[in-house]
Amino acid sequence: MKYDILNYADTRSGFGAGLLEAGKRNDNIVALCADLTGSLKMNAFASEFPERFFQTGISEANMIGMAAGLTIGGKIPFTGTFANFSTARVYDQVRQVVAYSQKNVKICASHAGISLGEDGATHQTLEDIALMKALPGMTVINTCDFNQTKQATIAIADYEGPVYLRFGRPKVPNFIPEDMPFEIGKAIVLEEGTDVTVIATGHLVWEALLAFDELAKEGISAEIINIHTIKPLDEEAIFKSLEKTKCVVTAEEHNILGGLGESVAGVLARNKPYPMEMVAVKDTFGQSGKPDELMEYYGLKSKNIVESVKKVLKRK
Repeated sequence: MKYDILNYADTRSGFGAGLLEAGKRNDNIVALCADLTGSLKMNAFASEFPERFFQTGISEANMIGMAAGLTIGGKIPFTGTFANFSTARVYDQVRQVVAYSQKNVKICASHAGISLGEDGATHQTLEDIALMKALPGMTVINTCDFNQTKQATIAIADYEGPVYLRFGRPKVPNFIPEDMPFEIGKAIVLEEGTDVTVIATGHLVWEALLAFDELAKEGISAEIINIHTIKPLDEEAIFKSLEKTKCVVTAEEHNILGGLGESVAGVLARNKPYPMEMVAVKDTFGQSGKPDELMEYYGLKSKNIVESVKKVLKRK
């Protein structure tokens, strides 16, 4: 593996750094937070641009409505709260006043997946990608580390249209180079291979790279693709890889229903089917626990990717 850990950092801090940088570049950027400024790492933006920061309190639905209204005056609003509260709690508002109206709102969601940890199932969300990608016109981005989250935050500021940006709470390996280009809707091939394609998103990208090393020891050549944009999906990159490898494993910190895996499966079904396995949470809610223990319990580690690769190779 040619990617080294630069440091360990939480992806929510990447969002905070990106928001501050985007705010410096564009005076029209405003930020709204539902009483979680520290958790979303929005403090720096709030301090630098107090007149462009709005603390809405624990009123997420109102926050989404305010954000939609601000776009009418030419502002580019970034909303911030936990992923569960950014989606399930406010889905009607997101659907009606953002997606249906095609408002230029950036819905930024921290503490996604089960790696939120001890807060448990009521705060964890494993169905948010399914909810958001089903909305017409909604772009869905799920970043893998600090650097990529910062890059994505800056990139979506320049993108016209509603965006759901998903990131996490725990410190994870930061391995994407600061200068690696971030292009919405374009996958990144991290490692080239010929035997199997592994398509990963979010925190599972690093686990896929760990699996790459383990598979290489056994003589299995894996191509590792970082899908940071789940919608629109980079179908061209997927098929270019599968023309070589003829089989695929997807990996995500999300319910197996409605996430990246089903998006890839749908593309294959509509075009050219290939053997496929999915590493994801098997249609269940999360529970309280330490992040790494939960990732282990729900089968979201590199060893689970390795097992799925061996399984799909038998079906090739």
